[in-house]
Parts: sequence; structure tokens; C-alpha cells
Amino acid sequence: MPGSNSEHPTIDDIRAAARRIEPHIHRTPVLTCHAIDEAAGCEVFLKCENLQKVGAFKARGASNAVFSLTDAQADHGVVTHSSGNHAQALAWAAGRRGIPAHIVMPTNAPMVKKKAVLGYGGIVHDCEPTLESRLKICQRVAEETGGTVIPPYDDDRVIAGQGTIALELLGQVPDLDAIVVPVGGGGMIAGIAICAKALSPRLEIIGAEPELVDDAARSRTSGRIEPHTGDPTRTIADGLRTTLGERTFPVIQELVDDIITVPEAAIREGLRLVMERAKLVIEPSAAVGIAAVRSDSLRSKGHRRIGVVLCGGNLDLDALPSLL
Repeated sequence: MPGSNSEHPTIDDIRAAARRIEPHIHRTPVLTCHAIDEAAGCEVFLKCENLQKVGAFKARGASNAVFSLTDAQADHGVVTHSSGNHAQALAWAAGRRGIPAHIVMPTNAPMVKKKAVLGYGGIVHDCEPTLESRLKICQRVAEETGGTVIPPYDDDRVIAGQGTIALELLGQVPDLDAIVVPVGGGGMIAGIAICAKALSPRLEIIGAEPELVDDAARSRTSGRIEPHTGDPTRTIADGLRTTLGERTFPVIQELVDDIITVPEAAIREGLRLVMERAKLVIEPSAAVGIAAVRSDSLRSKGHRRIGVVLCGGNLDLDALPSLL
């Protein structure tokens, strides 16, 4: 499965990932909130990955990747580039296995996430806030250490790990009409789509994306991976500023039914709604899914039972006043 062949991971890979990571992660709860149901015009089931280890769904993919390594591979540690949640998740998972984790982080990464990486024992390597710089330094660190590179999302082991979200959700809440998933690099929605379509082919998988970084929606329309058309840092949803990967894009093209884009004002409103009424701490990227279920585009589909993945809760509290 870690290879680069054209076939994507399968439901069997996701089930194997679930068994592999079960001792290490939380089986996150599904919660409901009447105020959110009213705002969406349907029943909404919140899959609380904000309560996951390291505060985000990324713990699943990182754990699956780390615990998939042979002992010989693990001896040299792991390497990645990430501005946030994957960085924390890989540092944490590597710590669980007792191996070093080298994390290349851009200098503009949220300080709360950089501190968390260091707290989990990760070794941080600074880079300029460009993809070119990230990749260059990540490659150099990998060559110097012999560590295995674990990409943030464009990796079959990571995709399979994220797919365990759907495996849990569909066991917790039967008869969903749709699952709404925030989209950045596409690892989470790819894994969820593979799992959900295997178990319930008629279930709709709907991506949620900020209007300011609508590359996934445009890519799905054009049939090729589209770059950002503007500055991705303009969106407050910092976890969704990446573009799709070569491994995630084909799955999205094949299995994702729609991608809905939402404005920044709706993301802010979703953040406030969840925190005030559901009493949950989430980061702006998670609020994108809430904004989507409140949108006319989704309401017009007439779904009655929708699952929404609250993908993370690593909120920079110092920035909260400006976010709201």
C-alpha cells in the first residue's frame, strides 16, 4: 500500500489501520446540538476529532504510518513537513514508538502548534513559508538522518488511517444521508470516501472548503490539480491552505460527490455557533464544515441526517478575538 501505484487504499486497508492504531488513539464521540440542527435545517451529527489525541484527526494517519514501519525503518526515525496538526501528530506518534521525529515547519506556523510539536518531543527544523522551501529542507533532513518521510496527506498509509473516522462514524450513527468533510490536502476526505462508499455506496461525501482557497472545488471541475489563485493565508482556516496531492486527487475525483465553498464570514459564524451552543473548542478549519451544512448549496440537497467531521481543536486562544 505505501507504494506509488495507481490504486488507492481499500476498505481492507482501512480496517487494518483501525486494528493497528486502536491501542493508541481515541474512539471519538459523536455529539448533537439542537441549535446547530436548527441552523442547518436537518439532524447534524458532530464527529468530534477535536477531542482526538493531539487535538486533531491527524493522529490517525500519523499513527498508522509510524506503526506500519519495519523495525529497521523505524530505527532512523521519521521526517515530515507540516505547519500544524500533522507535525504534532507525527511527533506524538513517533514518541509512542520511541523513535525520533524531524519536523520541518514554516516560520509563520502558529506558535501554539510549534510549541506542541516540541512538547511531544519533535525536532523542529525551520523553513521559509513556501512549499519549495518545505520540500527542499525535508529532503535534506531525510538524506542526513535516513528517516522515512511521512507526508502530511499524500500517502496511502495516512489516507487509510484517516479513513478510520468513517469506520467509526458509520458504526456510531446509522442511516446517514451525507458526511461533510473539510478539505485541505485531501487525505481525510479521501480516506473517508473510500470507507463510506465501500460500506454505504449511496451515502454522499461532500467536501467543505473556504472560498479563498477553492483549489479542490476547481480541481474537481477541471479534472486536474489546480493551484491557489491568491494568497492562501487570507483564510482563517489555516489547516486548509494546502493544495490536493497526487494520491488524494484521483480518489476525490472518483468518490467525492460535491465540494461546497464557504465565505470567511460563514466560517466565523460557524466557529462561534459551535463554541457558544455546542460548548466545544474547535479550530477555524473545523468550522468550515459547519458553515457548509448551513449553506443554501447543502440545504437544497434535502438531506435529513448529516455527519460533520470537526477535524481539530487546536485553537490559538490569543487569536480568538480576531477570529470571532
